[in-house]
Amino acid sequence: MAEITAAAVKELRDRSGAGMMDCKKALSEANGDMEAAVDWLRAKGLAAAQKKSSRTAAEGLVGVAVSGTKGVAVEVNSETDFVAKNEQFQDFVRSVTNVALSNGAADADALASADYPGGGTVSEKLVANIATIGENQTLRRVGSVSVSNGLVVDYVHNAVVPGLGKIGVLVALEGDASADVLQPLGKQLAMHIAAAFPLALSADQIDPAMLERERAIAAEKAAESGKPAEIVAKMVDGAVAKFAKENALLSQLFVIDNKTPIADVVAKAAKEAGASITLKDYVRFQLGEGIEKEESDFAAEVAAAAGV
Repeated sequence: MAEITAAAVKELRDRSGAGMMDCKKALSEANGDMEAAVDWLRAKGLAAAQKKSSRTAAEGLVGVAVSGTKGVAVEVNSETDFVAKNEQFQDFVRSVTNVALSNGAADADALASADYPGGGTVSEKLVANIATIGENQTLRRVGSVSVSNGLVVDYVHNAVVPGLGKIGVLVALEGDASADVLQPLGKQLAMHIAAAFPLALSADQIDPAMLERERAIAAEKAAESGKPAEIVAKMVDGAVAKFAKENALLSQLFVIDNKTPIADVVAKAAKEAGASITLKDYVRFQLGEGIEKEESDFAAEVAAAAGV
């Protein structure tokens, strides 16, 4: 029997996209013959994963998990919403979210290389899932928040199953208030964040490029007013300030009453509890945001396949 080297396993992984253990087994079955090993993987449906990875993955699930003073959110994309209802896919998203929570993975690359429960890495399990389920899947992003003293609260809007859905939110509340106070407050704030889609915690944290874009738009509108330059400048400054106020979480009006700024909601809860509470940070992941979904023309695909 031919010796199976690490270099051969790596080469087969690069060519096929299959998991390390699958590649090693394929080479063993093929007695070290690379092409025969590829054929073995294809026969098992494992080598198809790499080819499928060229397709856009814009559906899937967002998973959230918390443990006291820390919490994580993970987005895993698939090509269709049908896969999001697949129990194997749901189990994978739930598991990788818990892996991220336990090992503190800072980003998707770090999480991909982490150990997966039951053996192998997260990346290897993902490739195996692609081959088994038959759709491309992507470990897209990881977000986390933590506090030194207080509580992190999670929320999933319209959860498919507990902890998994299309919008996941984490709220980090720092302070010495009890969990009985922080938990319901965090839940209300998380629901607000899911609905109001803030761009940053405070106005000074909003992307400067976004503010400049708003300034340019406001300047063009104000210039059409025909008013003096100094008035136009004030109009522009006012429009940018209004945009920042409406899109920074702390200055947004609470969706429940549409009149109280979030900062005041937190301050009121702290005063009533006789404790300190600070809204330190948040994460809001909405499935597929920023991904341009690939549109398919079925008629064109059929014509192309027929050589028309």
